Amino acid sequence: MTSFKEKKVISIGIVSELTGLSLRKIRYYEERGLLTPGRTEKGVRKYSFTDVDTLMKIAEKREEGVQTAEIKDKLTKEHNRKKFRDEIKGQINAHFQMRK
Repeated sequence: MTSFKEKKVISIGIVSELTGLSLRKIRYYEERGLLTPGRTEKGVRKYSFTDVDTLMKIAEKREEGVQTAEIKDKLTKEHNRKKFRDEIKGQINAHFQMRK
C-alpha cells in the first residue's frame, strides 16, 4: 500500500502555491530529471507531498548556488540508498517472518 505522502494527487497550481515556485520552474526541474510527477490519462501532472518536499529542497539548494546537475546526483544517491535500505528491511523481515 502506498503511503499518503507518495500518492500523486496534487495539481501543479497547488504545488506552485505551496512552494512559491513558478509553474515554469517546476516544469524545468522535471525536464532536468529532478522529480517525476504522475500523469492523468489526459496528461495532467500530479504531484505527491514527497514531490513538494523535494521541490523545497531543490529551491533551497538553488538559492545556495548549487547547480541542478549536482542536485540531481544527490537526489539519485538518496533514492538509491532508500531503495537499498527498503530492500534489506524487506529481506530481514522475510527472514525473521516479521510484519511491517
